[in-house]
Amino acid sequence: MLNKLDDYPIHQTPEPIAHPATSDRNVYDRTWFNGYAKDGSYYFGIGMAIYPHRGILDCAFSVVTRDGRQHCFYGSRRAPTERTEMQVGPFRIEIQEPMLRTRVVLDDNESGISCDLSFSGRTAVIKEARQTLYSGPRAVMDATRFDQFGRWSGTVRHPDGEIAVDDGMCLGTKDRSWGVRRVGEPETGGAPAMPGGIFFLWAPLVWDDHVSHAIFFDGPKGEALVREGLTAPLYASEADVPGVEDGKDERMATAKHRVSYVPGTRLAKSAEIDLVDLEGGTRTISLEPILKFQMKGLGYTHPEWGQGMWKGELATGHESFDPKQLDPLAMENLHVQQVVRASDGTREGMGVLEQICIGPYAPAGFTDFFDGAK
Repeated sequence: MLNKLDDYPIHQTPEPIAHPATSDRNVYDRTWFNGYAKDGSYYFGIGMAIYPHRGILDCAFSVVTRDGRQHCFYGSRRAPTERTEMQVGPFRIEIQEPMLRTRVVLDDNESGISCDLSFSGRTAVIKEARQTLYSGPRAVMDATRFDQFGRWSGTVRHPDGEIAVDDGMCLGTKDRSWGVRRVGEPETGGAPAMPGGIFFLWAPLVWDDHVSHAIFFDGPKGEALVREGLTAPLYASEADVPGVEDGKDERMATAKHRVSYVPGTRLAKSAEIDLVDLEGGTRTISLEPILKFQMKGLGYTHPEWGQGMWKGELATGHESFDPKQLDPLAMENLHVQQVVRASDGTREGMGVLEQICIGPYAPAGFTDFFDGAK
């Protein structure tokens, strides 16, 4: 199976680009963004992914305001042959300049949600460490991700109003990842698998002249499975970004986290992150959440519009809900991002804290799959 990208000298195996190097059913390639106002008045999330062995291309757009509901658009289709065809019904992503500028459009549709947004990079691209997690002998995650920090401009319309998105106010993060990750309908056959838990924390933060980032995967006892912390330069304009990578990101020796939870939930009330440099110096960053976004609005753990689920040749859907009225311990509501104010004692910043914790987790005192903090 050939496509237009086969005309470029980009092949990593003897196979055409459309043929992944692995036969794992859960191979994926995802584009993801968030955007949020500096004052915490709104947040929006964007996602699109192809699952070559499942034959699916899906997408989602979701927005929440501080005093309103969260509105969600979902779309799914049979995957196109051309990987550059990044469109599902009324939703499309246009890569205007790779690793720097992207346009996201959701045309008017029955959901009442639409947008025309432009993302402009303010950092070079930052590659995270490869993330590999196992269930028994099988890798249930083996993925590479890169991040880029930037700003948004444009318009978002939703059933409760309209947001004029100004790049002086709206920060954001671009997240590209690919590899293998559990998605779609559960696989059947073989011996029953023991249920597994997960603890994940992800914290991209923007400061005056730099960005910081920390990534954590923990086991049930709090043991470190993935630990990464870094800082990188923040540029004043898109034109100042020197290239795809600038070689100026500073990798920490390790990172640590401490989370305080809202009683009766698994939602962070506050958090601290330690970035420990190669000389042992520690920068402690305090995080104060100011706005919550439910990641199910982008398909994560969604019971109906979960990522990689076959919905037909072309299908769209939508919903709206009040995040404050949801059961915080329901499976589909455990995965969240929160807009946060950040402080290291001398500087102030902004960003997001993403978290999901399912199953026992000793550092928080969780002993069951869905119990909350005492």
